[in-house]
This record gives sequence, structure tokens and C-alpha cells, in this order.
Amino acid sequence: MHRELERLMERIGLTPRGEPTALAGGDIAAVFRLETDQGAVVIKRDAAERLAGEAEGLTALREAVTRLVVPEVLGREGEWLVMEALAPRRRASGGEVALGEGLRELHAVAGGAHGWHRDNACGTTPQPNAPLVDGRTFQRERRLLPLARACHDRGLLDQRLRVRLEALAEGLETWLPDAPASLVHGDLWSGNVLYTERGPAIIDPAVYRHYPEVDLAMLTLFGAPSEAFFAAYWNGAAPEDWPRHEALFQLYPLLNHLLLFGGSYRGAVERTLDRLARG
Repeated sequence: MHRELERLMERIGLTPRGEPTALAGGDIAAVFRLETDQGAVVIKRDAAERLAGEAEGLTALREAVTRLVVPEVLGREGEWLVMEALAPRRRASGGEVALGEGLRELHAVAGGAHGWHRDNACGTTPQPNAPLVDGRTFQRERRLLPLARACHDRGLLDQRLRVRLEALAEGLETWLPDAPASLVHGDLWSGNVLYTERGPAIIDPAVYRHYPEVDLAMLTLFGAPSEAFFAAYWNGAAPEDWPRHEALFQLYPLLNHLLLFGGSYRGAVERTLDRLARG
């Protein structure tokens, strides 16, 4: 076991049983499970700054919700983060309803400016969060334009698509209402939702405050939540402008995937812009 991890385990009062075992799915960071005399824990190894942001995000989510399970942060030092291990189970009947109700509770934590008091990361991509009062300005200046520029600079986005993205970003005030900033998970694709014996759990956040549809759009981009989920989340009828909001808030994760994983996501960016152009 790495000496720095040994020191951390000793400091937080955990006695290891054997060596950490690698877990599948650690595309960005190395993730391990470790049995201890005090129970199983999950260990993540990544850049210290990214782990600091994740640990803070997990703590913020735990403080905000009672209907969702969020793993407890047990300790962090350098490039190591130790968390409570969750016990996943097959999705039980009513699990998506509970997820919808839990996200509604999370997004009810609203107020203040759009953004966060520190930058963090979405995957390995630095995520600028300097607060702005207007949500449309935040979406333009902190999300769409920086990633459009980064993708263009790496040759992943041609000038034509960059111009289309910039035009969309500059015109948000013509159709997107400003709204109070809700606490959002920030990277809520289906792989960051677990179903456990204690209920639905959310992991690996990239938290900030923004439009709550950010989380819903991420769920529908890489998954297919049920009608029961949406009924529980909206507690009634869906907003009339949901399809357009969905497309808008899928652009940021699509641009991030284009930046991280290459040109196979370029077509999805263009198709999403086409959806938005149709209104």
C-alpha cells in the first residue's frame, strides 16, 4: 500500500485488511475497494485539486438531501480520497420515483448567484465556477464559450460549428428566462446513479449552482429515465419549454465529451444545435 495512503488510513482510524482491489469504471481516476476492520471503503486516486473539489461536493450534497444516499467522505490527503462504500443492488420497484423525489429536494436548495465559490472539474476538464448573477450569462461565459474555444483550439470543432455555438450563446437572453440558481450535482449521467438497499445514491459530483435542468438533461443524454421518474420530479406536468432546455443543457456535456474523447461526439453537438434552431 502506498505510504501516503497508509498515513491517511491511520489518521482517520481505519485498519486495512489486505490490499486495495481495483474497481471497474475508473476512466478518469483510479478507484479501489478496501476491506477494513471498520467496514469496506472506496478509495480514489486522482489529482489533489480534483479530489478536493469532489470531496467538497459530496459534503454539500449530503447536507442538502435526505432522500438520496451520498457517500460520506472519511478522509482526504494529497492524491487520495477515502469514502464510505455503498452496496449497489438491482434497481428495485419505486427506485426511479425515489430518485425523482430526491432530485426535486436537492434542486429546491436555491438562492444566490449561479456558480460556486471555487472551480472544480467535470471529468478531467477544469470547470470554471466564478459566480455570476444571471444564469444565462453564466451558461454563456462559464460553460459554452470556454468549451467551444477549447474544442476549436484542438481541432475538434470547425469554424462553422464554433460560430453556431457562439451565436446560440450570445442569444440566450432572447428565449431563456433567468431563474434562481439551484444546487446541482453537475455530472449526473446514469453511471453516477446507484441503487442501494438504502435507496438511490448519487456519486462523483461536480457541484455548482445553476438551472436544475442541468442534471435532468445529463440523465437523458446518457440514459432514459422513466415516466415515473419525471412524474415524481415535476410533481405534475412537465414545463412546456423542457425539450428546448434539455437540448441546451446537453451541449455542455457533449462539448466536454468531444474535448475528452474526440471527434465521435462532433455529430451529436451539431444535431443538438439543429434541435435548438428548430425552437
